[in-house]
Amino acid sequence: MKKITGKRKLFLYGCSGLGVNMLNIIVGSYLCSALMTGGFVEHVESWTYLNKTLVVAGLWAVLRFIAKAFDGIIDLPLAAFADRLHTRFGRRKTALLVGLIPTVILYCLFLVPLEAGESYLNTVWFGGLLILFYAFYTLTMLTYYATFSEVCADESAALFLSNSKSIWDVVYFSLSFALVPVFVSLGVNIRIVALIFLPLVLTMLIPFFMLKEGGEGGEASDEKPLTLRASLAVSVKNKTFMYWMLTVSVMTVGLQLFLGGINELFSSTGLNMTVVMASSFAPVPLTIMVYNKLVKRYGLGLGYQFVLAIFSVGMGVMLLCYALSGVISSLIVTLIAVAGGIAVSFSIGAFFSITYVVPTNLAQHELERRGNGVAAMYFAVQGLFEGIAAGIATGPILTLLKDKNVIYLLPVVVIVCCAVAFVMSFFFSDEVKYMSRNVAMDAKE
Repeated sequence: MKKITGKRKLFLYGCSGLGVNMLNIIVGSYLCSALMTGGFVEHVESWTYLNKTLVVAGLWAVLRFIAKAFDGIIDLPLAAFADRLHTRFGRRKTALLVGLIPTVILYCLFLVPLEAGESYLNTVWFGGLLILFYAFYTLTMLTYYATFSEVCADESAALFLSNSKSIWDVVYFSLSFALVPVFVSLGVNIRIVALIFLPLVLTMLIPFFMLKEGGEGGEASDEKPLTLRASLAVSVKNKTFMYWMLTVSVMTVGLQLFLGGINELFSSTGLNMTVVMASSFAPVPLTIMVYNKLVKRYGLGLGYQFVLAIFSVGMGVMLLCYALSGVISSLIVTLIAVAGGIAVSFSIGAFFSITYVVPTNLAQHELERRGNGVAAMYFAVQGLFEGIAAGIATGPILTLLKDKNVIYLLPVVVIVCCAVAFVMSFFFSDEVKYMSRNVAMDAKE
């Protein structure tokens, strides 16, 4: 694979996943929630498909968990497929194409209920679509992430690309959590909103123009092609990587619970979601610079602990806002929430960057030491752990909070998850603890 040189090109390459990730977050955070009325207080007719519950809660919780768990499990054979694929068009480009087209089709089908009321047919229909959507979405993004270690010349470039990707993540999160509520408040149904953002998927065409694989002017690969079993064995035997997986899984339960239930949470507090989320996302490019300075001096381990602590503070502010809602002026509550949002901005971009840079660098180290090309498998194993964690968060936990009308307890669960991950981070190996130290500032400049 030919290396991508120049920070402008790397920054543009980091934009590739914006559109596909936007579809994923709309499905996971909005469309899945739109199938049930529970948890919504205002603009229910716009937040939901037909202003009524369309799925059976118990079965839907099970199917959402299965979809997320399957999403993680299917990562493994998909990673082997992506790593071993050989075509004239290029293995990465072919895998991207195979994943992208079905993802778009399934996204559109998810907007269509089979019946106009609560039914098992609707539940099974949406559950099946969700499973397939996650599978093809995963193939698309897994292939894209696997190219990170292939297009970056060194650790500094990998960190810059990871940070660039996290900035673009902030863009689609801002569009999702700041702009989507604006459309809904104007009476635009969530299904129409989903179609409005569909053209963003075209950003995934960027790799088709920037990737230069072996047969088209790229450098010949010196990677050893591994079978699924061998590639998985290399990943599992890496104790540093596996402990990272356990830690990031705990964090993911909290983060995915927050993302999956954010619209219900804001609806229950009466806060202006657009204003608060804008305060959380707008400062991120600047706060990533602060995070980079911290990592440069102390390493990724302390940076990880910092963002967990800050995110917990933000969740505590959300809980406080719920307690003060209706007790004091709504303006004061909003100002408190905005202050919490600004604090959270120090963690949002870093959360994304960390989950890209760790597997990218560990995969690069494995390639340098043994010649094993396991980039896709590392991201696949991480996806497996994150998929199971997300399934627990958005399936049983979120459904229970919605069904029992105790969505206000969501921040408490998130804080507990962050606290556990914080304690676990003290036991990182030096390879992770001091990762990116002394190169973070180069990546920023």
